[in-house]
Amino acid sequence: MLKNLGIKGRVLLLTLLPVTLMAMVLGGYFTWLQQSELQSQLLQRGEMIAEQLAPLVAPAMGRHDIPLLTRIANESLEQQDVRSVAFLDANHELLVHAGPTMINQPPLGSGTQLQQRSDNDATRYLLPVFGRHRNLAGDVIPNEAHRLLGWVELELSHNNMLLRGYRSLFASLLLIAGGLVFTTLLALRMSRTINAPLDQIKHAVSQLKDGQLQTRLPPLGSHELDELASGINRMAETLQNAQEELQNSVDQATEDVRQNLETIEIQNLELDLARKEALEASRIKSEFLANMSHEIRTPLNGILGFTHLLQKSELTPRQFDYLNTIEKSADSLLGIINEILDFSKIEAGKLVLDSIPFNLRDLLQDTLTILAPSAHEKNLELVSLVYRDTPLSLIGDPLRLKQILTNLVNNAIKFTREGTIAVRAMLEDEDDNTTDGCVQLRISVQDTGIGLTSQDVRALFQAFSQADNSLSRQPGGTGLGLVISKRLVEQMGGEIGVESTPGEGSVFWISVKLPKARDDAEDLPGAVLSGHRVALLEKHDLARQALQHQLEDCGLDVTPFTTLEKLTNCVTGAHQTPLAIDLAVLGVTANDMPPERLNQHIWDLEHMGCKVLVLCPTTEQALFNTSVPNPHSQLQSKPACTRKLRRALADLINPRQTRTEPGELLASRAPRILCVDDNPANLLLVQTLLEDMGSRVTAVDSGYAAIEAVKTEAFDLVLMDVQMPGMDGRETTEVLRQWESGQHNAPLPIVALTAHAMANEKRALLQSGMDDYLTKPISERQLAQVVLKWTGLALRNQVQESGYEAARPNAKLPILDHEEGLRLAAGKADLAVDMLAMLLASLEADREAILQARKEQDNNALIERVHRLHGATRYCGVPQLRAACQRSETLLKQESPHAYAALNELDEAIIRLVKEARSTA
Repeated sequence: MLKNLGIKGRVLLLTLLPVTLMAMVLGGYFTWLQQSELQSQLLQRGEMIAEQLAPLVAPAMGRHDIPLLTRIANESLEQQDVRSVAFLDANHELLVHAGPTMINQPPLGSGTQLQQRSDNDATRYLLPVFGRHRNLAGDVIPNEAHRLLGWVELELSHNNMLLRGYRSLFASLLLIAGGLVFTTLLALRMSRTINAPLDQIKHAVSQLKDGQLQTRLPPLGSHELDELASGINRMAETLQNAQEELQNSVDQATEDVRQNLETIEIQNLELDLARKEALEASRIKSEFLANMSHEIRTPLNGILGFTHLLQKSELTPRQFDYLNTIEKSADSLLGIINEILDFSKIEAGKLVLDSIPFNLRDLLQDTLTILAPSAHEKNLELVSLVYRDTPLSLIGDPLRLKQILTNLVNNAIKFTREGTIAVRAMLEDEDDNTTDGCVQLRISVQDTGIGLTSQDVRALFQAFSQADNSLSRQPGGTGLGLVISKRLVEQMGGEIGVESTPGEGSVFWISVKLPKARDDAEDLPGAVLSGHRVALLEKHDLARQALQHQLEDCGLDVTPFTTLEKLTNCVTGAHQTPLAIDLAVLGVTANDMPPERLNQHIWDLEHMGCKVLVLCPTTEQALFNTSVPNPHSQLQSKPACTRKLRRALADLINPRQTRTEPGELLASRAPRILCVDDNPANLLLVQTLLEDMGSRVTAVDSGYAAIEAVKTEAFDLVLMDVQMPGMDGRETTEVLRQWESGQHNAPLPIVALTAHAMANEKRALLQSGMDDYLTKPISERQLAQVVLKWTGLALRNQVQESGYEAARPNAKLPILDHEEGLRLAAGKADLAVDMLAMLLASLEADREAILQARKEQDNNALIERVHRLHGATRYCGVPQLRAACQRSETLLKQESPHAYAALNELDEAIIRLVKEARSTA
């Protein structure tokens, strides 16, 4: 409250409050003191009057003289403040009364002393009259001094006393009020002497605040206030000087800012022009990416395609080796180009991820299947483990996720000399709040390679950098794989990391959040396999664990073993019992299990009703073809694919009847296909591939020609190049779709042939009316699948895999197979004869070279000679010699102790082939 008072109020409060308090205290004290004195005087006078009346009335009471008493009573009323008088006898009987009735109660008691009783209005006295009072009056009666003659009763009124008290109080109040008024006037005068200078100071400060710095205060009539005014004047002078300096600085700064604004305006114009140039450069870059992809992939398509066609023609082994080198180099170049284009797309922000359902387990296993040959060439074990609580049906971009895993696994293979590469998928977190539910997955790739230092890890995800950048490094590549993987994972909303110890290996991991899709029915255990018992052989602990999980997921009761002898003994002991084992899955390698020994064990197992499925490294499939009764259904490569494993085991339990393939039922006629491409080489390649597979092909080199061809001739399928001069593939497709709508014709399947690198190319193609697309370079297998998919017509003379991958059902391969030779020569009999003649002509020299290198124990020369012979056998119908060459080359590269036994078999195969050729000549 005091904080809200001004100086004037505080001066008044400081002045009036003490004075008022002092005046009220003193006035009250003196008024009370005066009132007390008046009351004391009144009481004393009453006592005096009563004591004076006692001697006067004592003789009259003694004589009982009533008239005298009456006269005394009336005269007593004339005394000041006496209200009434009464005389009583000794028995308190009333003798005389004068004045009004007494208003107070009589005093209590019957003592010999004066008694009194007071209230607000009056005081009543009662005094006894004794004989001694008569003596005082001169009426002396002996021996009656102590005799009670009567009582004098007297009542005094307080009215006069109260009136005098009120007058005194009123006078005091008047004096106090006068003093307060005087004090107030004095305080107001003093406050004005203070407030007036303060108002001047306030007004001056307000003017200074408003910027009137020339304001000055005059002398204020007080030493203190004059000092304050002087300080304010000095402050105002300082502010005025500072303002002038500031104004000068502001003027100078304003001039500088104006000049800077002009400069900034010029720079803004330049930046705007630069921004427009940057946007134009970005657009040109995007177009350049698309054009560069087309321009680079188009000649590569021709190189790879015609190299493949040339491999089917009449070639010497050296020429065939050269073509193999060209094909591998072109594939490597294509891989490098794809990485660079992917990196450019990511940098340009043009990469768009798909969101489609996929199966996680299939994706992992497909990735390992593709990379298995390179791992098996180094004797590495590939294992995939998907934990059982991990959802398999997910929604995302399987192509990009597979690209990430391929990069990680491929790097692990590059930098691992021996041991195991394990890919694990596990569930980190699951969110069921959303409609479909999301899962947080962690996929790791663990290897036993060279490991990484902390410095290597810091530079690992940088573009064009590798863990080993020394001149002697063996792994190659562009150094973009991990960078692309990191950007892809980040675009998926996940993260990627690595944990590594030098010399012990590394663990690369990715963590992504993906929605769940509808469950895949094929992931459920098959009813055919449920309840069957299977014996599992796998020496490698982690691979055995993974296989056991896969088989248990198929609904099988699994019994694992580490040696084939223990497995055979267990199957033999359980034969013809309720616990009989009817399936066996054997994971073998040529080092641990020679094919001849495996053949005997398979024969023993199958004679006890136990069907056998063999799993071997991809590099050793040819070696085990002769050991398996039916390689087509009983031999698979490692690592095992769950779906293929389930189908193969189901076929062994319940063999399917031999039936015609769907493609053969539909292939009642050759498909009619229109090929459109402005590049003559690509056009010739596609036309040649399709015609070799039995298609009727019409080739045109422009969109206009394609429209005319469709209008004049009926086709089953159109293969349309996207980028063409004049009218490109999209425009041509749109014109064809409009023409079909006008003719009310059924839509003609149109498949794009594209080499574009832009991520949204597929969407743009489908929006233009195309049904599908093929990315260059194109293989025969892709063409055959696309034709069958969109026409229902199967192509004839499809390229079959050579060697033992197209194995025969018989266990023993023939020495000489003219039908196979004819097929390998693309159906040209004269070419098949020439290729065989060339092989036979060089066979003896090759045998002598192999024997000489073996005698000199020159392993490198042995590998080179066997490899040359192996290359020559791949284009002739000599299955037995080809198998012996492949096994010898593999074991020599592995430095296996069985290599010389394989060379003996190779020598015997050469001798048998020479004899067979001479006998049939």
